[in-house]
Amino acid sequence: MFHKDYNYTVADRFLRYVQVDTQSDPQSATFPSSEKQKDLSKILAEELLQMGLADAHMDEHGYVYATIPSNTDKQAPVICFCAHVDTAPDCSGTGVKPIVHRNYNGKDIVLPDDETQVISIEKYPYLKEQIGNDIITASGTTLLGADDKSGVAIIMDMANYLLAHPEVKHGDIKILFTPDEETGRGTEKVDLAKLGADFGYTLDGGELGTFEDETFSADAAKITVNGVIVHPGYAKDKLINALKLAGEILAALPKDSFSPETTSGREGFVHPTRVIGIAEKATIEFIVRDFTTENLTKHEERLRQIAAQVVSRYPGTSMEFEVKEQYRNMKEVLVNHPQVAQYAQAAYVEAGLSLVNEPIRGGTDGSRLSFMGLPCPNIFTGMQAIHSKHEWVSISDMQKAVEVLVRLANIWQR
Repeated sequence: MFHKDYNYTVADRFLRYVQVDTQSDPQSATFPSSEKQKDLSKILAEELLQMGLADAHMDEHGYVYATIPSNTDKQAPVICFCAHVDTAPDCSGTGVKPIVHRNYNGKDIVLPDDETQVISIEKYPYLKEQIGNDIITASGTTLLGADDKSGVAIIMDMANYLLAHPEVKHGDIKILFTPDEETGRGTEKVDLAKLGADFGYTLDGGELGTFEDETFSADAAKITVNGVIVHPGYAKDKLINALKLAGEILAALPKDSFSPETTSGREGFVHPTRVIGIAEKATIEFIVRDFTTENLTKHEERLRQIAAQVVSRYPGTSMEFEVKEQYRNMKEVLVNHPQVAQYAQAAYVEAGLSLVNEPIRGGTDGSRLSFMGLPCPNIFTGMQAIHSKHEWVSISDMQKAVEVLVRLANIWQR
């Protein structure tokens, strides 16, 4: 059913896509948060049209929609494959220079544009499994963009394969490329009625064979501290600096727990992400994460109490505490649709893989899509060391993901 001698296009596509700067901007109020994300979306829509997908287009928000029409007489659910075009704001995505390391030999990889950037098996043990394979890195001054242009390239190559091999039977397959996943806004303007899918899969995972149908539940919290402002020349025993109060709140957070750097597995955390302000008023922004949704309230109350205790020591000051829901654990939805994971497992097995089911200590567009009515777990792409200058991806992992999608598309119409 899948031709082992298929001439994959995934690596060539990936190498082109990562050179398009699509970094999103979490401080922007526009959608998409950066217009340059549309640069890649336009390319993808055009390539899909050239493949023969007549409805392929980019809408005004930067989403790309397309349909691979059904070629089976059977009634089959409509399946969507989704990936995001934007790259993380954590590390520069401007001027990415991808490098293909052929037949990786297991030695340290010194990135040429900054020789202090070294990718090693010691730091990234999964590299050991790639000895003899071809891997792609950036050059040392930027991230690579495998998160999530590997997913984009995999879906594009899947479309290329299905259109070139009509003997592979499948129902309607929808393609969706989203902007702003990295800012947490990836589904904000998506038109699910137009998409018309029953079930979906994001291509936004890591190691070969991994499959994720459980994510964190997530909130954003914000503490605003109001100081007592006085002219600094006459401030003795009067001025209370809001910036210093914010610093005391941060210093009061536990040092051995409650944070991403001190937790693992199924433990949740609270993580400060931004501090802004002046002496009069300062704001601390946090993300709050846990696999059990009910625990978010407990974490947020603990954070509020820590801040309130600090502020209470300074008469005349005050604080506000705000919480905003971000996304919820997709498992709460997917548990009601077991066939989505079962069919994925069957596709992995047919591709010669053992499915490794593990929770994501993070989220994907699939988290929100699941609660919007499109049950949507996550499939591997091979991406590693994401959001960093050490980011890398295995070409063979991406190719295997293409095969998994082709087999999965076929399984849904059996």
